Parts: sequence; structure tokens; C-alpha cells
Amino acid sequence: MTHSTVPDAIPVILDVDTGVDDALAILFALAHPGINVLGISCVAGNASLERVVENTLRILDVADAPPVPVAAGARRPLLEPARSAAHVHGESGLGTLKLAATDRQAESISSIELMHRLIQASPHPVTLVGLAPQTNLALLLRQYPDVVDNIERIVFMGGSTTVGNATAVAEFNVWHDPEAAAIVLDSGVPTFMYGLDVFNQVAIPEPVAAALVRSNSPLAHVVGLLLSNRVALGSGRNAAYTGLIGDAGAICALVDPDALTTAMLPLRIQLSGYGRGQTLVDQRIHPGEDIVHGLAGDWEAAEVALDVDVDRYVHLFLDTLGLGSALPQRR
Repeated sequence: MTHSTVPDAIPVILDVDTGVDDALAILFALAHPGINVLGISCVAGNASLERVVENTLRILDVADAPPVPVAAGARRPLLEPARSAAHVHGESGLGTLKLAATDRQAESISSIELMHRLIQASPHPVTLVGLAPQTNLALLLRQYPDVVDNIERIVFMGGSTTVGNATAVAEFNVWHDPEAAAIVLDSGVPTFMYGLDVFNQVAIPEPVAAALVRSNSPLAHVVGLLLSNRVALGSGRNAAYTGLIGDAGAICALVDPDALTTAMLPLRIQLSGYGRGQTLVDQRIHPGEDIVHGLAGDWEAAEVALDVDVDRYVHLFLDTLGLGSALPQRR
């Protein structure tokens, strides 16, 4: 896999907390000719910052990627302590996947400095893709507010219009650092939310993942193992196969947005109480009493993904990685 040489490829900076699905997203982004990965910013989330950086560098080896600058950012949220997601991604962040050590090195500067330099140097507006808690993005926007002039938009995997996963109402990435998500939303940069509503739909069938694991192709084998990572469903319950491409769906949204049903909707981040970390999305057709009586407060407008053509993204994901032959042939 190489950097895209397509003239109109989308210049992208990935902000990741490389666990299982971030790894799938990185592999997809590097493989798609319509995406030019300028650099990768790392933040603590699914795993510690050190593990996230190391996982990211090793995944670049799996992709046989050319030199891509990778830098470490925030070790913890703006206000809260860091909280592990090892129960989902394992202590390493990559489930049971064991990858060889790498000779790649992270940049000596912080990811905030790296993003600033890459954005300022880009001849075209850059798309920031947040696949993690948005601490790094918030720090960038606060420390270097001038970058907004050369940011096309911020696409983030996070939030939900319905249920949560970190809590009953909050999705993990936003819940992990809600203040950061609120800063990003309030930055004035156009935002696109790829939340749990679509995240939880795009799954690779288990027989396909199993076939990939058995493949002689190193890339196919790694992708199959990542897809086969099993998530514990709670105390006393067996871990279950989900096969979700997860964060990679947010990258699919860059190159095939028409497979999504979206709407521009009022959005805000809940910052207190049990609902802390919830993305409140106003889907009402008519104004309610809170609006009529001036009690609604401030909301930001964001494009929100509400539904997805699952089959289309499954094929896009596997075809882009050159693994489409593992799927049953369409009739």
C-alpha cells in the first residue's frame, strides 16, 4: 500500500487511539486511492498513549506504508483521568493480535504540533478524521485557532442519536472527554458525526472473517484476526463475534457518502450528571416548548449519519483492501 497519487485525493489527518477498529480504519485509509493520509495523531483512549503509538506504527508495517508521520498527543482527557477500554480491545489494544516489532519511530514533536504543521503546509483544506476521544483536536483548535482556515471539515466517529455503549446514553469516544468534543463542536468548523447508529450496523459475516484468518496473505490474516476480536457482553456471558468494521466506516463515509442517510441537525454535548458524554441530537420536526419559550440554550448544527447501506460498505471495505474475493459472489 502507498500514499495516494490521485490528484484530487482528499488530504486527511487521522486522530486515533489505535485499538482493533482504528487499525482497520488506518489500513483502509492507506489503501484507498481517494485518500491521502498526511499524518496520524495518537491519543490515549482504547489503550495507553504508549500502546496506541506502538500499535499505530506496527499497523503501518502491516500496510507496507511509505513513511507516514505519527506523533503522540494527550495522555488523558482535559479534565478526567484516562480510562482503559481493555475489556473491549484487550490490554494491548489489538485484542489477541500479536504484531512484530517495528523500526518505525514516532515524531519528536507532539501530535498537536504535527497537525498544525501539516494543516498549514497543505495546499488544499485538510479533513480531520477523529476516531478517538477528541482531546488532541480540542487542544489543536484552542492552541492554534488559525488552523480553521485550512480545515475542510471534521469527521468524527462518536456519539449516538439513541443508546450509548460507555453508559446507557453516552458513546465511548465522546464520554471519555466530553469537554473536548464540545470544544470541537463549537469551533466553527463543519462537523460530521458517524455515531453508533451506523457504527453498529456494518459487520463482516463470521465465515468471511474466518476465511481471512486462514489466508496465506499477511494482510488478510491480520484483517481477519481484527474482525474476529470478540467482545465480552458482561459478567457471566460469553464473548461474542461482532465483525464490525467500526471506525473504518467513518473513513468509508469520506469516499462513499451516498451510502449514508444523513441530516443536518442541532447537536450538543451533555457535560454533567448521568448523561455526561451524551450527544443530544434534536430530530424534532416542529419546535417544542423549550424553543418557543426561549429555554433551549445553545445548539450547534452538525451533519449526522442516521442509516447506512451495510452491504455497500462491506464490499467497499473489503474491495479496497483487495480482499473482496472472500465475500460470496453477488447474484
